[in-house]
Amino acid sequence: MLKIVGLEKNANKRVRRYSLGMRQRLAIAQSIMEYPSVLLLDEPTNGLDSSGVDMFRKLMKKCREDGDVILIVSHNMEDVEDIIDVKFQIDSGEIVEGIK
Repeated sequence: MLKIVGLEKNANKRVRRYSLGMRQRLAIAQSIMEYPSVLLLDEPTNGLDSSGVDMFRKLMKKCREDGDVILIVSHNMEDVEDIIDVKFQIDSGEIVEGIK
C-alpha cells in the first residue's frame, strides 16, 4: 500500500516526521489496505500536493471500477469532481442540491 500511495521510500521513517501530505497519503493507504467494499472519506485531499491529488483520483477510479462504494465529504469539489457519480450540497444540515 505504501508503494501505491507513493510512500515506499519513507517506509522506515517515523510517522511523526511525516509532513501533512505524507500523513494524508498514509491515511489513504490505511483506508484501502483491507480492500473494503465501502469507503467513507472525510476531506481526503486535504494537505495533498497536485501529484497526491492525481494519485488519489486514480486510486478512487480503480476502486469504483472494482465495484466499491465511495462516499466523500469535501469542501474542494475540483479535487473530486471527475470521480463522483452523485453530488449533494448540504447547507445548515439540509440537502439543498442533489446532482447526478
